[in-house]
Amino acid sequence: MLTLDFHPTGRHFLQIPGPSPVPDRILRAMSYPTIDHRGPEFAALGLQVLAKVKQIFQTQGPVVIYPASGTGAWEAALSNVCSPGDHVLMYETGHFAWLWQKLATRLQLKAEVVAMPGTCPTTGLPISWRHGVQADLIEARLKADTGHTIKAVCVVHNETSTGVTSNIAAVRKAINAAKHPALLLVDTISGLASAEYKHDEWGVDVTISGSQKGLMLPPGISFNAMSAKALEASRHASLPKAFWAWDEIVEMNKTGYWPSTPNTNLLYGLSEACDMLLDPRHGGLPMVFARHQRWAEGVRAAVRAWGLEIMCADSAVYSPVLCGVVTPQGVDADAVRKLIYERFDCSLGTGLGKIKGRMFRIGHLGDCNDLTLMAALSGCEMGLKLSGIKLQGSGVQAAMDYFSAHAAPTALAKAA
Repeated sequence: MLTLDFHPTGRHFLQIPGPSPVPDRILRAMSYPTIDHRGPEFAALGLQVLAKVKQIFQTQGPVVIYPASGTGAWEAALSNVCSPGDHVLMYETGHFAWLWQKLATRLQLKAEVVAMPGTCPTTGLPISWRHGVQADLIEARLKADTGHTIKAVCVVHNETSTGVTSNIAAVRKAINAAKHPALLLVDTISGLASAEYKHDEWGVDVTISGSQKGLMLPPGISFNAMSAKALEASRHASLPKAFWAWDEIVEMNKTGYWPSTPNTNLLYGLSEACDMLLDPRHGGLPMVFARHQRWAEGVRAAVRAWGLEIMCADSAVYSPVLCGVVTPQGVDADAVRKLIYERFDCSLGTGLGKIKGRMFRIGHLGDCNDLTLMAALSGCEMGLKLSGIKLQGSGVQAAMDYFSAHAAPTALAKAA
């Protein structure tokens, strides 16, 4: 018999880059009694949640909330601004960027992929999967599109499969430099509420996200934040859509309701998550972003001490959400992960797609702290040694030294 609430003694360490651990405070909020989603109490909740979410996306425009995964939000974004056969330019930085273009193709869009060519000579891994979006490649392609057939540029902000965070403001600058009318669509499913993100300031037309990463919720909520330009495009786009259509949702959201049944109890949790993230007593979003940057550097200090390669090859775009760890040639990263899970009750992210078996991922996002990460890194170090990998030094000691020398930003804020 499968028992989902049993683990060996102690707690299970969920160190994948999402779904992330859900704080007790959010779990308690989700346990409130379900209410009538057409009643006045729900309208008050709806208006409150929608206002808070705008602050998380840093936008003044509407944010649509779907009872769906991030994949649903991908489809919603494309189906609301595109017509059958439309040409979209998609930049491949990893497995999720690749999956998004696959979805676009299934929607009968002409999905053109642009990426850095070649493979890394030391690891054999795709170069484009070790770097962020190269805005100059997008600019050059758009300048060549003199007929303006490309309707949208689609990029991933934080590529969950690799641990690379791209410069979205640079992509908008490239589109503007090319004097091209294409919309900018951005996936920040794993970046939102962990890495700095500014929908309005960066000139994003549609932002896609989900609940199970930095928002610290279970899977089941996804988002589209949209600009005025995107809303205007949606009035003329003709891809078939019903459930995903923005027009009815945006209109009903003005009174706090949805045209279909929303996931009431997850909205309770979302309201609580926003309160936690925006709380000025703890520094709000700037302190959240600083906390994640610190955790990330502590984890990278451990990987460097082990003598292993970080999947992201460009330190300027290291992700604050996760760290991809490349195992030596001939070492099955999934076998290492399996050993760590079975021996130390710690779950790590697998390598996906083109990098399966070559790397594993350590998540450091959401409901986390120094000791959580120290436990995960201890499990990793023991597992790497048990797998026969010769390490240059102790990553655990390197991480402890880093965290000891760099005080947590919340502690600094309280001291001030």
